[in-house]
Amino acid sequence: MQEHERRRTLANFLRQQRARLSPTDVGLPPGIRRRTPGLRREEIAQLANIGTSWYVWLEQGRDVHPSAQVLESLAQALRLTLNERRHLFLLAGQPLPAPVSPLEESISPALQQVLDDLNPTPAYVMGRRYDYLAWNKAADGLFSISEASPPYGYNLIWRLFTSQTMRENPNWEMIARATLAEFRTASANYPEDRWFEELIEDLKQISPEFCRWWPHHNVRGALDGHKVIQHATLGLLEFEHLTLQVLSNPDIKIMIYTPNAVTQAKLQRLLDTQASSLSGIM
Repeated sequence: MQEHERRRTLANFLRQQRARLSPTDVGLPPGIRRRTPGLRREEIAQLANIGTSWYVWLEQGRDVHPSAQVLESLAQALRLTLNERRHLFLLAGQPLPAPVSPLEESISPALQQVLDDLNPTPAYVMGRRYDYLAWNKAADGLFSISEASPPYGYNLIWRLFTSQTMRENPNWEMIARATLAEFRTASANYPEDRWFEELIEDLKQISPEFCRWWPHHNVRGALDGHKVIQHATLGLLEFEHLTLQVLSNPDIKIMIYTPNAVTQAKLQRLLDTQASSLSGIM
């Protein structure tokens, strides 16, 4: 994109984001006689703690170069999502910002409904720390997710290296090495998060394999593709594994295990058995 076109696109983006906000969205009094929808330019400048004239120049597409700090302030003032924040930095010609994530992660009821509707296809949601955030019944039947593993109750990496059940999988070493490589890539995005340091140190104390493999600095992307799992009661299961991201929060991943016909039949029988047991209790 040429420099002039980039500035013009940035100006349009800022105007659009400003127009979608109301004073009540940002804690300002509604006021009267607003001739155009959205906030005024001076209100955005005030919220971002920058000069009004300077902000006007940005919306006019002038040759000004906002710093990363100014862009962060604008992102907060405009209530941008994580993806919109990244887009702002790209349009401004700045390096992509470090990820920003809330301390507590959660998912929407709509996403939980999507997981439930996928049954008997196992699916779960994983957070930036590789914690299970949500799952469906098929995923729980396959991975026993609902059974907490203290002190890192729902953390995939902790379970992978400390759970005897997981270690009984004949492909455990291959899965553990590949997942560890993914985790190293993810943890590098949060150098200030001491939680990662604590988990890593605890795993070094309890798992000889983790202690040996962690210093290798292997990194890789998502581990998608064909997977074979040896389940304790269901036997051999085959899946095509797919990782999806949530647009509003790319740190959250949806993991879907699409079964072949034989595996799907086994999972459906498992869910039917569980449902019959529950109805008998009730």
